[in-house]
Amino acid sequence: MGTHALPLLQGTLDLLVLRCLSRGPRHGYAIATMVREQTEGDLSIEDAALYQALHRQDLVDAEWGPSENNRRARFYTLTATGRKRLREETMDWRRYVRAVDAVLQGA
Repeated sequence: MGTHALPLLQGTLDLLVLRCLSRGPRHGYAIATMVREQTEGDLSIEDAALYQALHRQDLVDAEWGPSENNRRARFYTLTATGRKRLREETMDWRRYVRAVDAVLQGA
């Protein structure tokens, strides 16, 4: 882990959110926590950006329910469109990483 969180590259927020939701319903705080923990703090999602991502597309459904500490929270799940988008964006992202790595490795 570095000394500060890395900035999110444009277009990666949706991919990260969709991937977190592919593991089951989550509320916003759980999504942000999952990203922060899995990246050992290298990536951090600001609340405003997270909730904008969750509400701007037809990729997720939401419903109210109790959180782990019995507070009312909005839980998000992937729609069929969200699952399809996750597959597409994951393939694109892996292709992008391979291309950048090829340049960095001098291929």
